[in-house]
Amino acid sequence: MTTLAPGPDLRALAGEAHRADDEIRALRTAFVEAHAEEIYDVLTDGRTRYLRIDELVRAAALAYPGLVPSEEQMTAENSLPQAEKEGREIDQGIFLRGILRAPKAGPHLLDAMLRPTARAIELLPGFVETGVVEMEAVRLERRDGVAHLTLCRDDCLNAEDAQQVDDMETAVDLTLLDPSVRSGLLRGGVMSHPRYLGRRVFCAGINLKKLSSGDIPLVDFLLRREVGYLQKIFRGLLTEDSWHSRLTDKPWMAAVDSFAIGGGTQLLLIFDHVLAASDAYLSLPAAKEGIIPGVSNFRLSRIAGPRVARQVILGGRRLRADEPDARSIVDEVVPPEEMDEAIDRALARLDGEAVVANRRMLNLAEEPPEEFRRYIAEFALQQALRIYGADVIGKVDGFAVGAR
Repeated sequence: MTTLAPGPDLRALAGEAHRADDEIRALRTAFVEAHAEEIYDVLTDGRTRYLRIDELVRAAALAYPGLVPSEEQMTAENSLPQAEKEGREIDQGIFLRGILRAPKAGPHLLDAMLRPTARAIELLPGFVETGVVEMEAVRLERRDGVAHLTLCRDDCLNAEDAQQVDDMETAVDLTLLDPSVRSGLLRGGVMSHPRYLGRRVFCAGINLKKLSSGDIPLVDFLLRREVGYLQKIFRGLLTEDSWHSRLTDKPWMAAVDSFAIGGGTQLLLIFDHVLAASDAYLSLPAAKEGIIPGVSNFRLSRIAGPRVARQVILGGRRLRADEPDARSIVDEVVPPEEMDEAIDRALARLDGEAVVANRRMLNLAEEPPEEFRRYIAEFALQQALRIYGADVIGKVDGFAVGAR
């Protein structure tokens, strides 16, 4: 009788591989933190070039092999479901945290993300002429000096994915670039979903089915969203075409029908006026999903108070638009049938001559750029770690199966 030699202990091998990854990532972290300014200067020719975050990580992969994943590695990684990926985006998070922490490189990178996108510049002449741009996730229409941004992904109740981020940034850029636009309005479109047929819906949050399939990238969605179009709404577009301000900014209003879940509620925290239907609700189901709700951890405590912030973010509490704790987020609540008239009244109030200057000063006081930079630097890594957590993958796989 032949006795077979015992095979390798797969758990032990996995543990050794995990320790090896930890050691390599510790070295990468130390290297980036020690040399962030030098690395960034090399990649941007002494900060004379503005590279967006996706361009920066690609440039780093070529200039510093092994520091971040190569384009070939990321192409292979992006073809896999989230549960089967190797977690290479964690290395992108390490790199971007180090760059964003650096006193010179960090602000320059955030400035790069405030510049108009090439897509918006290409579409601008047509929008100025016709006042309409139709995109897959957003419809943009200029009426009486107001840019109406309508979220129109009725197939998924305006759940967020990379396409929506791209379309939203384009729409925000066009709104800020068009000199005949005085303010912007964001609202959800009318849905064809059986449960909400004929009703408007603001936003169902991150598309968990896309996250499960591996189609919610760290750089092109989770980070681009926060430092791209959300910052442009809040701070303005970096145009540097005026001696009195480097930024072109305008007042913004959000109108919430039905619900604002997850990223939908995150959006509300940066708008100048939020109007909601009395039957709408808000939520940030971060504990349920296992990820970090963008910059809400930074903003919601200031806006709603630390106890409410913990109840909403850690405990999953829903806020009805008409309850007292929601009034720190929602400025005005009206019956659903009165939304259109209330929108017109609120837009008229935002059209004052001093509104732009005062919103700029309020935003500067409430959220200094340096404080935002410190938060988003840590977010770059912590969110990368979260999207590869076993609990997150298990949860989103379950949600995705339920959605099919």
